[in-house]
Amino acid sequence: MDLSASAAPAAPEQPEQPDETVPPGLDGIPRQRSRAPEPPMAGTRPRDPSRLWRLLPTPTGTPFTFGYAAVLAATSLLTRYADPTLISTLHQHSSTDVAHLTQQPLLVLTASALWIAGGIASPYAIGFLLVLTALERRIGALRTAGVFLLGHVVATLATEVPVGVSVLAGHLPESSLHRLDYGISFGVAASVGALAGLFRPWLRWLVLAGFGGMLVDDLIAFTDPMTNWGHLLALSIGVATWPLVRRWRRSASLR
Repeated sequence: MDLSASAAPAAPEQPEQPDETVPPGLDGIPRQRSRAPEPPMAGTRPRDPSRLWRLLPTPTGTPFTFGYAAVLAATSLLTRYADPTLISTLHQHSSTDVAHLTQQPLLVLTASALWIAGGIASPYAIGFLLVLTALERRIGALRTAGVFLLGHVVATLATEVPVGVSVLAGHLPESSLHRLDYGISFGVAASVGALAGLFRPWLRWLVLAGFGGMLVDDLIAFTDPMTNWGHLLALSIGVATWPLVRRWRRSASLR
């Protein structure tokens, strides 16, 4: 007996339906449903080009660094284009040498911080912008100014007082009392030390090793040992402020 004749006819194959279709339009063609874009994975952040600008000071975000940078830019332009005799006179009257510190300490400590030794292209000028901007965004304007001034004032006095004592003891000539000394480098070095304390450990010690190594190389060169010792001292002053700056950052983040 032919079993094929009595077998039930096979059901026709059903065409595959497109996923998530909507009713066909007037032309009878099914439409594919549009899907919403998938949300970003947890823990990932879209790249924001504006974050790069946070490396530089702004009037509202970092008013101390921005205002101070404007003053330094003005004095640097004056140094570049004004009469050299005038600039030499201004530098002499702004110098934190022993003679000026004994006569007008507050005036020269302030005036000496208005100039960049080496001009606006100096590494300390670039360091000023980047380091103080980063520090101010973490602990605020007044506290950043305090760290900078602490390094500037303490390192200046610590390097000039021994000069005065050595002159009185007869170990240095009297001309050492008028040694030209001005610039922002002590304040920048202290700010580097303070900022390093807010980094992660691997970056913290990398910054200290790199910057400290540069200062040690300058000291070994022995071109200006008093200033070089002052830079190392200022860096140590910044490191000593770690308990304070960490506390300030925590209080700033709670606001």
